[in-house]
Amino acid sequence: MEPAVLGGKLASSLIAPLVKRLFVADGPGAGLVDKPVRLKDLVSWGEKRTLTEKDVHKLAGQLVARAVDSPGEAPFPPDEQTAVADALARRLLTLGDLDMDDVQAVRLGRRGLARQLEHGAPTPPGLSTDSRYFLGNATEWACLQILEFFTRRSTFVARTLVEQTRTQAELISRVDELIARTPRPDARDTAFERRYLAYLAERHNHITIYGIDLRDSPDRWPLEVAYLSLEATATEEHPLPEGHPGARYDLQLPAEEALVSHDRVLLRGDAGSGKTTLVQWLAVTAAADGDRIPYVLPLRTLIRTGQLPSPAHFLTAVGCPHTPPEGWAERVLTTGRALILVDGLDEIPSADRHRTRDWLLSLIGAFPGNRWLLTSRPTAVRPDWLASEGFRELTLAPMRRPEVKTFVERWHTAAEAPEYEAPLLDSLHTKRDLARLATNPLMCGLICALHRERRGYLPTGRKELYDAALTMLLARRDRERGMGALEGAELGEEAQLEILQRLAYALVLSGRTEMDLETAEGIVERCLPTVAGKGDARTVLQDLLLRSGLLRQPADGVVDFVHRTFQDYLGARYAVEEGHLDVLTSHADDTQWEDVIRMAVAHARPRERVVLLRQLLAREEPRLTLLALACLEHATALDPGVRAEVESRSAALIPPRTTADAHTLADAGPLVLELLPGPEGLTAEEARCVTETASILGGQEPTGALAVLRRFRDHPSFDVRRQLAGTWDRFDTTEYAVEVLDHLLRDGLFLRCASPGQLAALRLMRPWQRLTVNGSPDLSDVAAAVRDPDALDLLSLEHHTRASTLAELAAFRNLRALWLQDCFGVRDLTRLSELPLTELAFNQISSPAGLSALHGLTRLSLDQTFQDGHLSDQLPLDAPLEYLFLGQETLAATGLRGLESWPTLTELSLARPPTTLSATDWGQMARLPVLRNLVLNASLNHYALEFMPELPSVETLRMPSQRKADKYVRILASRLPGLRTVTLKTSGRRGVPLDTYAEFFPTAEVTDDRL
Repeated sequence: MEPAVLGGKLASSLIAPLVKRLFVADGPGAGLVDKPVRLKDLVSWGEKRTLTEKDVHKLAGQLVARAVDSPGEAPFPPDEQTAVADALARRLLTLGDLDMDDVQAVRLGRRGLARQLEHGAPTPPGLSTDSRYFLGNATEWACLQILEFFTRRSTFVARTLVEQTRTQAELISRVDELIARTPRPDARDTAFERRYLAYLAERHNHITIYGIDLRDSPDRWPLEVAYLSLEATATEEHPLPEGHPGARYDLQLPAEEALVSHDRVLLRGDAGSGKTTLVQWLAVTAAADGDRIPYVLPLRTLIRTGQLPSPAHFLTAVGCPHTPPEGWAERVLTTGRALILVDGLDEIPSADRHRTRDWLLSLIGAFPGNRWLLTSRPTAVRPDWLASEGFRELTLAPMRRPEVKTFVERWHTAAEAPEYEAPLLDSLHTKRDLARLATNPLMCGLICALHRERRGYLPTGRKELYDAALTMLLARRDRERGMGALEGAELGEEAQLEILQRLAYALVLSGRTEMDLETAEGIVERCLPTVAGKGDARTVLQDLLLRSGLLRQPADGVVDFVHRTFQDYLGARYAVEEGHLDVLTSHADDTQWEDVIRMAVAHARPRERVVLLRQLLAREEPRLTLLALACLEHATALDPGVRAEVESRSAALIPPRTTADAHTLADAGPLVLELLPGPEGLTAEEARCVTETASILGGQEPTGALAVLRRFRDHPSFDVRRQLAGTWDRFDTTEYAVEVLDHLLRDGLFLRCASPGQLAALRLMRPWQRLTVNGSPDLSDVAAAVRDPDALDLLSLEHHTRASTLAELAAFRNLRALWLQDCFGVRDLTRLSELPLTELAFNQISSPAGLSALHGLTRLSLDQTFQDGHLSDQLPLDAPLEYLFLGQETLAATGLRGLESWPTLTELSLARPPTTLSATDWGQMARLPVLRNLVLNASLNHYALEFMPELPSVETLRMPSQRKADKYVRILASRLPGLRTVTLKTSGRRGVPLDTYAEFFPTAEVTDDRL
């Protein structure tokens, strides 16, 4: 019988009268009592007894009998009538056991109430399907009439209002408590922030595109038009657990996303690479969003006053005209709402960097929770300068061909010169020297401007380019705009150059990039007698600030060059003219002088170049030898013997033998590509370092870099092949896939696809057995892109936001391993049971439903939140697990409880436990008879080792190195008497005291992970 028919027959004629009898009659009043009246006080067999349980059974029997006697087909077999009536009666009697009131019952709804009754009185075994069906519908319709009865009681409306009032009072109380903990900002703060953010957005929403500010063109352009998203790179540890190959990888992300996943970033970039423009972009974006309060703090400005400012003086130090309410800055920083953008670490003297670091660390320690971005040239501070404070280091990558093309297109659109765009792009593709210069926004802008100004003619070489740029900027006269000289100042191009280079040299000598206006006027005044011009020093300096395009006044009373590159170029020019070659080489140890020395070699005469280069070589320091090598690019005329000596001395540095050597070589520029050897005669590590050097230079000289990398495509070393596979993003996708990737030996090697173009290129290559897909393409598209789905052995999905049931992975019929990193949308693993999986790794998916059905797993890595319980409640009990990684989230939920269920475990890896592991937790490990390898991924003091039992079967231990071998190491050594190997994870740190550790582990070989 259909439910509707049943309801129509029973609801009014049977159930309604029955329900009325089940409850006691209303009493007077509204029922406004301190405590709600529970259902057990309302039923008629409770305290106010009007029915007995026998009566309820009788009423239920009558209801069932009437249903059976109704016309039509019987709802269930007649011989089950008594059992059905008895079950219905027991469900109705369960009302007296429910710990709720009528208002709560109505809120629950008829189906929810029916489930409560069914839970209290389950369906008896042995009933037929029809009987169970009738019983369920009868229960639900009874609940519907019960709720209808409740809503008609005289006390219900009043009780509902009381319940609402109580709920609202509780909510108000909680809100008041929250407000008490988080004081409401003063209205003055809100009003000020509105003004400040508007000012900040307006101040930084324009940039100068060099060369566009010619006649008939504006000198500033909106940031959103001129901004070009560049790439930031870093080499980081892969976040997947221990034991997986490919643990290190090259991270690449848009530079403006540097602070998305890390609150503290040190961003390195060469001169003109776009660091300051990125700072402006982040400030304007934050001001528009309003979520954070940005501070733009140019260090060259802050350091000028001597004392670095406190937060209360941030705005005053950078010349902001708005005055905040008292204590506003500290309130912003205390609540973690600030975005502090500290620009130009390289633009202050090296002697000031230590106190600048102390200043930064004191602010970070006093105001945690804020976001910090520091910018610097690559060599201004040592690697990991702030790593101990949690700063992630990124480097702005050189512009690649697509980015150069985008920049050129935008430049010509902004300059309204479309007729020059295509010819310039052709020149950039065909002229190697020119393409090598177009690696950052500054140089691209100059090239575009010169190309337009000279109507298609372009100089070759860096010096010639700067010479041409200076001529363009300095020869631009106000008369071209119909204006005469200002206040009688009249200077020719050479006279301007003479003054500018003296100003530049003074800044170079002082190690600064800014000088006081008064100091600048003094230099100009001393220079005026030697140049042909009119006007006093103040007038001449003001004229240069307004007309040269090279000087600017960033704040009141301060002068600097529009870019450090011009300062270095002009300072070098003056040093050579004055014969200060010894001064140049005496500062060769200072990284701020590197470009000055390189430009000095370009300006010098052949004999002077010999002196400079020989003095660099005489120091017998590797960096200065490479600096001499870099200078050869600018030495068009040079004694052949000196050139040969430089190249010979450089041979001791080539091939590179470490990653640091590779980066040092790359700093010398694309000339290194011509000196890098092929794989013949190199060790595996030397071969890897050569490919790393070429990879770094791929953005500057892709053709030459590709030619080097092509030589290594058949190399058998895994590290060499991994380097080649990891640098795909720096080259043309299709060209690199065909020329390099398709030739690589696949054994143990991953290929990482992070774009639709890279996925499409998969079909151009032989099948890959191991594939990483970054991003969120449709999994069906991934399956379609794989040339031979049956060949795929391991698939890693990273940051895939659209994956859910993973049903599409059924196409990979031989998939043995699956890694899910930050695939938070996955809600069901059931379909994975169709695959021959033996390895699975995942973190924080939506739901791990189906995990217990993966019976073939031998390796499992988890960082997943489970309901409190045991591992045996969550993991496949009959899986022959040999390796298990437990992340922090898993340890928080289950600890090690239930670990003994997998006696096949030979390796166990533990993250840092959020709470102390108990003796019970550790006791689980003692029940693993074949456990051989133990990995601890956090400091030993986090594991409560005093509860750890003796584990004689463990032979291999990996653990982080401690600051000193202390009592925790002693405890660990006593608990692991069978150790044969101890590996210390150093995180790249040097100087770990291996001998000290060896004393604690006398029977084991102690090594570190750098070997």
